[in-house]
Amino acid sequence: MKVPFLDLKAQNLPLLGELNEAIRQVIETSAFAGGPFVTSFEDDFAAYCHADFAIGVGSGTEALWLSLLALGIGPGDEVITVPNTFIATAEAITYCGARPVFVDVDERTYTMDPARLENAVTSRTKALIPVHLFGQPADMDPILEFARDRGLFVIEDACQAHGATYKGKSVGTLGDAGCFSFYPGKNLGAFGEAGAVITNHAALDQKLRVLRDHGQIQKYHHTMVGWNGRMDGIQAAILRIKLRHLDKGNALRRARALFYQQAFAGVPELITPFQADYARHVHHLYAVRVKNREEVIRRLNEREIGCGIHYPIPLHLQEAYKSLNYKRGDFPVAERTSAEFVSLPMFPELTTGQMEVVIQAVKEIVTGLPGHEPFDSGLWQKNRQIVPAL
Repeated sequence: MKVPFLDLKAQNLPLLGELNEAIRQVIETSAFAGGPFVTSFEDDFAAYCHADFAIGVGSGTEALWLSLLALGIGPGDEVITVPNTFIATAEAITYCGARPVFVDVDERTYTMDPARLENAVTSRTKALIPVHLFGQPADMDPILEFARDRGLFVIEDACQAHGATYKGKSVGTLGDAGCFSFYPGKNLGAFGEAGAVITNHAALDQKLRVLRDHGQIQKYHHTMVGWNGRMDGIQAAILRIKLRHLDKGNALRRARALFYQQAFAGVPELITPFQADYARHVHHLYAVRVKNREEVIRRLNEREIGCGIHYPIPLHLQEAYKSLNYKRGDFPVAERTSAEFVSLPMFPELTTGQMEVVIQAVKEIVTGLPGHEPFDSGLWQKNRQIVPAL
C-alpha cells in the first residue's frame, strides 16, 4: 500500500461545497485584498485563540518580521532563538537588521531550553523567539520570567502549533505576540500563502495594521514606512471555513500519534515524540529519531511510504548564516537530533490501515538494518512515552 506523507485532497474534498461557496462570495464582492472577509477571519481566529486581536498577513514569515518591526527591533539589536527551526524564524530577525543569536534545545521537547538563555543574553538583546516546534509548546513560564526580569520582548513562533496549549492557555497568547503560518500543509492551512499575528496589546495591534498596509493610517496617508503584508480575501474566507474543523483535526492527529506511540513503545532503535506535562501537543509533524537515517528513508521510499526531514541542517551551520561564526558542536542537541529526525505520515485523514503499513515497515527497517544499534538506554527510557494525554 502506498502511504502519502500528507494528503491535502482528503482534507479538502469533504469541504468542497463550503469552500466553493466561500470563494464565490469573495468573487461576487471583489474583496480580494484585505476587506470584510479578512476582518471576519481575524475576529474568528482571535476568539479561537482567546486573544484580544488577530492581524491577518501574507505569510508566517511576514507575521514574524512585522512583529519584530512593530516592537522596534532593528540594527544593532540581538534576538535569541533556536537553531532547529525553519529558516523563516531567523530570516525575520535578519530582515529587521538585527542579529540572530541561537541557544540549544531540550532533548525531549526539541524546544528552547530556558537554562541556556543566561549564556546567550547581552546588552544588545531585545527579544526572544521560542519556537513551538512540530506542534509541541515550548516551556513558556521560565522563558517569560527570564524575559520579564530583563525587559525583553517575547514573540512566539507558533507557525506549527495551531490549537496547541501551554498549561491550558493557547499558544501565541503568552508572550507579546504570537505568529502563525497558514501554509497549505499546516494544521490550519490556506489555499496558498497566509499568516497572522495575535496579541493582547492594543498599541501593537494598531502598529501591525499600519505596517502591513504600506504604513497607511488611511489611504495615501503614510505615517511610517510599511510593507504590503495584507492577507488575501480568498485565503481568509477559506481559513474561516477550515477553522471550524481545526479542533476535530487536531484531535484526530493526537489519536494517530497515540496509535504510533503504542505501536513503537518497545522499539529501542526508535525515539518517538514526547509530550511535556505542561503541553497539549497538536502533532503538526510526527518526527521520530533513528540511526542511519539515509538508509531508513531510502527503504521507506522503496515501499512507497512518504516521509520527510525537518530540518536536516541547523541554522547555525547553514551557508546563509556563516557570517555569525558559529561552528559545529556549538549546539549539540540541535545538531544531534537534526541528523536523526524522520517525519512519518501524519494528517487527520490517515487511516488505521495506512498507519499499520507504516508501523510494520518502520519496525522491520530499524530492527533489521545491519549495524543499526538501539539508542542509549537511558536516553531512550527518558524519551519513552507510551500514552500521551488526549
